[in-house]
Amino acid sequence: MKYLHTMVRVTDLEASLAFYCKKLGLIEARRSVNEKGRFTLVFLHAPGDEAAQVELTYNWPAEDGSVEQLGSARNFGHLAYAVDDIYATCQRLMDHGVVINRPPRDGRMAFVRSPDNISIELLQRGGALPPQEPWASMLNIGTW
Repeated sequence: MKYLHTMVRVTDLEASLAFYCKKLGLIEARRSVNEKGRFTLVFLHAPGDEAAQVELTYNWPAEDGSVEQLGSARNFGHLAYAVDDIYATCQRLMDHGVVINRPPRDGRMAFVRSPDNISIELLQRGGALPPQEPWASMLNIGTW
């Protein structure tokens, strides 16, 4: 058995791609547009790790223009990515307007949310970095 991907539904494909690709740094591997089924699938992966993928599923609006409302889907859990420098990653995300819901106070773990409220866990690759400011003093914001 081999892990293939995790699927998350998104309500705004462009906003989601901006978050996952431009802010988080994932790379689009492939895209599938299904006219008959009225959906688009976009597969993303972390740089250098094409095996672990996230599938963004975007269901097109109904003919009347209405959009299906998705719940918070907290039963989903989260996506997790190892990063080379937790502090630099969180700073880059903050510089792009992403709220750090659970700052990396311990030098090891942080959480952010996608535009569709999906929790993303960021873990320091290898051992934890030494705690440093401003991260060590930051409080949690919202839920993660």
